[in-house]
Amino acid sequence: MTARSNARPIALVLGATGGVGGHVARGLVVRGWIVRALSRNAAGAANREMRFHWIQGDALNGRDVRRAAQDASLIVHAVNPPGYRDWEKLVLPMLDNTIAAARAVGARILLPGTVYNYGPDAFPVITEESPQNPVTRKGAIRVEMERRLKTASEEGVPVLIVRAGDYFGPGAGNNWFAQGLLKPGKPVTAISYPGKPGTGHQWAYLPDVAETMLRLIDREADLPRFALFQMRGFWDQDGSGMIDAIGRVVGRRPKVRGFPWWLMRLAGPFVPLFRELKEMRYLWRQPVRMDNGKLIAFLGEEPVTSIEEALRATLTDLGCLDRETRPALPGVVSGKDQATASSAG
Repeated sequence: MTARSNARPIALVLGATGGVGGHVARGLVVRGWIVRALSRNAAGAANREMRFHWIQGDALNGRDVRRAAQDASLIVHAVNPPGYRDWEKLVLPMLDNTIAAARAVGARILLPGTVYNYGPDAFPVITEESPQNPVTRKGAIRVEMERRLKTASEEGVPVLIVRAGDYFGPGAGNNWFAQGLLKPGKPVTAISYPGKPGTGHQWAYLPDVAETMLRLIDREADLPRFALFQMRGFWDQDGSGMIDAIGRVVGRRPKVRGFPWWLMRLAGPFVPLFRELKEMRYLWRQPVRMDNGKLIAFLGEEPVTSIEEALRATLTDLGCLDRETRPALPGVVSGKDQATASSAG
């Protein structure tokens, strides 16, 4: 990245009102960065979050992105079309605008990555070098996004991609936890679990994802031009770990019922989110785990919040838990033990 005259580094965050973008943006502010956030309703966003420098504009407008990126040394590309409408048509043009802006100002691009890039031939344990042969439309687009970023890096644009499992956490937005497992705004009495019984699943707590990204950004001088890392997060080895942890936090084990996949098939043509969820069913029918050995080797550890603490914050944010601290039931894993378990590759 080119040198800046500013005493404080500048970051442009696309998607600052979303889960990953918001957490990363707030973390950058804490670290002393000036954070610019592009929004189609900058005035309204500024009323909700006053720590960012809001700029009126649209990620689909290349001139808006280029103007907002002036003098930035980092562009966080964490933006998606509202409600995933026309995702397959809009996501690549948005990324092209980010690449063009980063090339013009000499900024590194940070992209939150996913497991969608991979097909069953890479399962059950995935490394950064595993072949990318997606079996879904969304996965194919994700592969193309990373291909364009790799090409840009070869042309001089620094890139950082951090992959993680299914997000959960305060402000997570569209995610399996809040829109599949339980009902926001109501006490947790039952869980609709999408997975096949006995099948492992990988989760990622948003504040941990953001902290991992921030620690990598702190090490900018040591990052290669094209940097790619994977997180382990919370590995539920048989599908019961997340359910049991929710039970410990709410003080009772919820009833478990199967996820209504039939509804995703029926409503998918009319509800974009349901169509997206249906495409990802294959990730719930077999264990898929991203190896974090490369991340551990680089950072020394992966930031980890105990699953109970993470769920307490998440359920409170969703309106499923009183804000009063509830005592955990016996069997709670300490933060230290949880960190040890989750940092292993």
